[in-house]
Amino acid sequence: MEKLSWMVIVNPKAGMGYGLRDWPLISNQMNKCGVEFTCVFTEKKYHAVELTVKAINDGYRKIVAVGGDGTVNEIVNGIFIQKQVTTTDILLAVIPVGTGNDWVRMFGVPQHYSEAVKAIVESCTVCQDVALIGYTETRVTHQRYMANVAGIGFDAIANRYFNKMKDEGRKGRGLYIAGVIKALLKYKSKRFRIKLDNEVFFDDYMFNASIGIGPYNGGGMNPMPAAVFNDGLIDITIVRRINKLWMLGSFRKLYNGRIYTHPKVLASQARRIEVESFPASPIEIDGEALGFSPFVFEVVPESITVVVSSKFAESNDLRFTN
Repeated sequence: MEKLSWMVIVNPKAGMGYGLRDWPLISNQMNKCGVEFTCVFTEKKYHAVELTVKAINDGYRKIVAVGGDGTVNEIVNGIFIQKQVTTTDILLAVIPVGTGNDWVRMFGVPQHYSEAVKAIVESCTVCQDVALIGYTETRVTHQRYMANVAGIGFDAIANRYFNKMKDEGRKGRGLYIAGVIKALLKYKSKRFRIKLDNEVFFDDYMFNASIGIGPYNGGGMNPMPAAVFNDGLIDITIVRRINKLWMLGSFRKLYNGRIYTHPKVLASQARRIEVESFPASPIEIDGEALGFSPFVFEVVPESITVVVSSKFAESNDLRFTN
């Protein structure tokens, strides 16, 4: 039987523990605003996938993620794994408590808890594209859905250092920067061959590639300012092999939306993107360190329904419901 209330999936480790610490504040705000909900907490990696499938099988059609980009990614994968309803029948909202919170930036969802809850109450919704990614792990091909951005090359190495430090119990807002610095000291560009819709687009040494649905990653970086969440295309931004000191000097372009003006940058869009590297290279998907190349990205157009801010809905010429 379909339930009218929300299922809230809380990641207590999100945002260096902010998920657990701030849940009383968030739940109090939801109660204050009259949001009916049931709450469950994740206990391990990929648990949000399991909890999402169970919630949908139990009749829930509205899910709130209290966490960061990794929690959102797991819930999106749960939405695709379940077979009870079509993916667009599930409504996904996010109350951001993560370290990066880049998915909510795409839709203008406020990071202040009371405003994020207000967005849930208003429930302005749009359908966004998702990408299905194939990658290799222990010589086995795996697939995972992506709601925002994947990083290949330098970004994936920095992400691995960042996640390793988190797993070791280290905390602090500067943890990602520490990962970036460690990666800079050790990373060397590799040769990549990248095809867009079956045509070779790049075959050379590459420092980094951002591939995705939305414009933001890395806690506010803007590597794909032209990305549109529902245009049926996957965006890609490639940084050719570059001097590391020059890269540091150009770092602000990653934040101010002017990355395309850099002479070492190539950008394009496609429905299907294939990536090979020599030797194999790792990937991070929505902030989570996963497998290795080769990779295949395929767009799944307008396949999940998400809650956006009312300001975002009003300021964009969008087809949305509430």
